[in-house]
Amino acid sequence: MRDHVASFGIGVATGLRSMTACAALSWAAASGRTRARWIPAGPGARAVATAAALAEMAGDKMPFAPDRRIPPSVLARLVIGAAGGAALAGRVSPGGGAVAGMAGALAGTLLGRAARGARTRTASDWARALSEDAAAAGLAALAVRSAAPPEGRTERPAPVRP
Repeated sequence: MRDHVASFGIGVATGLRSMTACAALSWAAASGRTRARWIPAGPGARAVATAAALAEMAGDKMPFAPDRRIPPSVLARLVIGAAGGAALAGRVSPGGGAVAGMAGALAGTLLGRAARGARTRTASDWARALSEDAAAAGLAALAVRSAAPPEGRTERPAPVRP
């Protein structure tokens, strides 16, 4: 169950801010917290993913930012949620983790949009947008931290140095 919670959590973070989840997964892979060897984990990949997450947070507040519920955006969030869920599945089936990640991504997409609204014009709109940024980053970090070590690992990996 714990593994599915981490998978669902990274999915919700993906629904809120997709690139934040990607950055968290890259950092997790660098510290040995994922079961997926295909997640880029080098310093360059972590830097690019982190920069993309920050750019997404800034771009999300622009008036021309597309709605997260349009089909290409939802599809991308589902794919990233599934990949993240499978990567954090720990000792359970990657397929189950992928399903939990997709469910979380859909929930995060719809609930994030409902809680936040579509605009970023007033101070309260900005406060909701910044709160969503913080929630996405915090949830992604919590999901990665709470994920069980991959099968065969019993100890926590050493911290990653930038």
